[in-house]
Amino acid sequence: MSGRGRPGTGGRPRGGLRPFSIKTKLGTLVVVSVFITTGLLMIAVRTETELRFITVFSVIATLLITQFVAHSLTAPLDEMNAVARSISHGDYTRRVRDGRRDELGDLAMTINLMADELEAQDRQRKELVANVSHELRTPIAGLRAVLENIVDGISAADPETMRTALRQTERLGRLVETLLDLSRLDNGVVPLKQRRFEVWPYLSGVLKEANMVSSARAELASGSGSHTRTDVHLALDVSPPELTAHADPERIHQVVANLIDNAVKHSPPHGRVTVRARRGALPESLALEVLDEGPGIPESEWHRVFERFNRGAVSAPHGPGSDGGTGLGLAIARWAVDLHGGRIGVAESPRGCRILVTLPGLPALPH
Repeated sequence: MSGRGRPGTGGRPRGGLRPFSIKTKLGTLVVVSVFITTGLLMIAVRTETELRFITVFSVIATLLITQFVAHSLTAPLDEMNAVARSISHGDYTRRVRDGRRDELGDLAMTINLMADELEAQDRQRKELVANVSHELRTPIAGLRAVLENIVDGISAADPETMRTALRQTERLGRLVETLLDLSRLDNGVVPLKQRRFEVWPYLSGVLKEANMVSSARAELASGSGSHTRTDVHLALDVSPPELTAHADPERIHQVVANLIDNAVKHSPPHGRVTVRARRGALPESLALEVLDEGPGIPESEWHRVFERFNRGAVSAPHGPGSDGGTGLGLAIARWAVDLHGGRIGVAESPRGCRILVTLPGLPALPH
């Protein structure tokens, strides 16, 4: 997004008369025209000039002033019309000059903001097509190769061959599930199934599953040319051990799994990713942290971390063996946290990146 503000912000007063508003300009035009006409009539009375000459001079002066004011009002409208026509034809690069301090300046800012958002959406659409195409290509190619070998008699349909085909199918399933999560994100609120659960065994299961997925991806990569990370150690730190929380386990699984996946991708060789859980300030609330030992995220990029398709701005964002992902994981994590009314963000860390998630726990009882 550009640095332009939204209409009505940045100290501009909204409503009423402003020093340079169109209402003020039109009012000034009327007042000036009256003064010119009155002045010429007074001159005519004192100099005994014929009234018809005074009338002609008054009309000419008023028309010149009106023409000047009208041009200052219609020229920006012509420019806005041209920009709007370009946007309707798919050209989102043009912008309206928005240096004016009146209602037309506000309209110019609104058009520019609309163009910025449309340009961003168009870019995200193209990135989505490119990312999904890239992600689909590898498992489809691997699955096709396995089936072709079976059909051509090169390999038998033994359990090992079919397990390879199953892994490719499971990878396709994971991608489809990611796209479904994105669709849920766009379509609004998803009902939560919140319940009380023990944090240690729950997170331990999430980490075990993450290790199993990494191993499965490594086996898949060995035959498909894909990339993965198997050298990163996952650690769990829950205090106190009997800690409990109240949330939707399925949605929190999405949060933790995506944060782990992102941390692993950015970890150095043989790095360590730590999942830390602590008691929150409210009953059954939870504070989760996922820490890695990677290059970290510049503070100027913290606000963009959870945007869709954002893959980071560091020079080497992904460790060896990482495929970079689709840039949707953190956006889905933010969506799941928002459903709970919690907060997620990048926190200060002396090393690597630290993502902090806070969940509110039990809803407050009415007094």
